[in-house]
Amino acid sequence: MLRVHFTSGDLARTRIADGPDPLWESVLSLHRMQERRPDSVPADWRKHVAQQAAEPLRLLIPLVPARGYCPDFLTPAGAAEGFEAGLDALLSTPRSQLRSEIGRLGANGPLDPWTRSVGEGAAPALSRLGTALRDYQRIALGATWHRLRARIEADRAQLARTQWYRGTEAMLRTFGHGIRWRPPVLECEYPVDRDLQLEGRGLLVIPSYFCRRTPVALADTSLPPTLVYPATTTHSTGPTASLADNADTAHLARLLGHTRTAVLQSVGGDCTTSELARRAGVSLSSASEHASVLRGAGLISSSRRRNAVHHAITAVGLALLDGRHHGPVAA
Repeated sequence: MLRVHFTSGDLARTRIADGPDPLWESVLSLHRMQERRPDSVPADWRKHVAQQAAEPLRLLIPLVPARGYCPDFLTPAGAAEGFEAGLDALLSTPRSQLRSEIGRLGANGPLDPWTRSVGEGAAPALSRLGTALRDYQRIALGATWHRLRARIEADRAQLARTQWYRGTEAMLRTFGHGIRWRPPVLECEYPVDRDLQLEGRGLLVIPSYFCRRTPVALADTSLPPTLVYPATTTHSTGPTASLADNADTAHLARLLGHTRTAVLQSVGGDCTTSELARRAGVSLSSASEHASVLRGAGLISSSRRRNAVHHAITAVGLALLDGRHHGPVAA
């Protein structure tokens, strides 16, 4: 059981992430790759990753064992700003933290030379780690990130709306998946028994596609408190990566342009213009301009709520992203 202890200040500082975290999804998908249950992940996705990402898997799986401790440095807070920002933060981890966390990983069993070199902070090892993570993310998640994000967006948006209109305590009561709010403690089913004292720091709640059964928290309680939870979604139709997906994305980029395609992929189920700019990595004015064009083409819808404009992808927009729309698209 994981017990997260709140104060009144923590309730005010608790927030919902505006989408899945790319490094958490990478790490959790590596867990799923090691499971033998046939329904763990879609079979075609598993086959694609196993065939195309053999070298990244060889390097990453020793750092991300199927059970037990997983180093916190693999999921830095900087990934909230995108994969590359998170990777920069990961590769800048202090050597003392690398040494400590890889040493703790060694309690699970003997470490291979590669893993020990990462713990020593050796530049060649960190360079290889960065390459492996970038290649794995591209192969396993890159072509299907917009689908993964869209499938958890309704769950994330519901939590955010509940918090906005009814408060954080009401939001904490809406969780499923063995998460119970018993004021002032959030109780979560967990592999080990531990307590997390927020002490005024608040809690970042991150929805996840690849998180299954129980939520996940950072092991080091001195790091920013984070809870990754299994978003309600239909895993039987989960993300599948294939060469056709990559081709569809390339065709869409030729139609709309790379930036506008990225903006469309970033909309998800609901987001404000500022959230859209952050997700797509563009300026606020650029996000607003691209949203206007996409809205005119019928690919997204927009509505004003209080002081913000919210955008949502339409059925036509989602079909276009999924490569199933073959009719004309308005300019």
